[in-house]
Amino acid sequence: MKTSVKVSMGGVVAALCLVLMLLTSVIPFGTYAFPAFAGMLLVLLVFNLGYPYAFAVYIITAVLSFLLVADKEAALLFAIFLGYYPTVKGLIERLKSKVWQYVIKFLLFNATMIGAFYIGTSLLSIPKESFNIFGVYLPWLFLIIGNVVFVIYDLCITRLVTIYLIKWHNRLNKNTKL
Repeated sequence: MKTSVKVSMGGVVAALCLVLMLLTSVIPFGTYAFPAFAGMLLVLLVFNLGYPYAFAVYIITAVLSFLLVADKEAALLFAIFLGYYPTVKGLIERLKSKVWQYVIKFLLFNATMIGAFYIGTSLLSIPKESFNIFGVYLPWLFLIIGNVVFVIYDLCITRLVTIYLIKWHNRLNKNTKL
């Protein structure tokens, strides 16, 4: 495949990711949903162009998100986890042991979410005291709920990738002559 085709495909996916990130400012639930959808678009690049192009588009989208997107929390979530996880998931799942796969996935998720919390409270100036309600420290509760949602998100990525490979990959490659 020509380099110009690869670069243009990467540019189109980067533009789509950035549009999804810009929508986080318009639609209230978008802070969490749109960065997750944008990260899933990068899986298309892995199958068609490889990991280096997917990571390059991720970096470009993350930088542009911090510069252009009004919802900095969404940009932070994309940059710290949701942008690259669908791509890294394929690398993690190359391990033979399912137990180690899930251990690495959960360690990655929890480490990045705890890091995102501390980056958000220090850089975005969110007071830590605002997370206490009736003596319950909510970030720990959010982390527990987040782990449950992460399992669902991981399964959704697997299903969407399977559907893409079965139904769409050959059709798109035939039409685009990739």
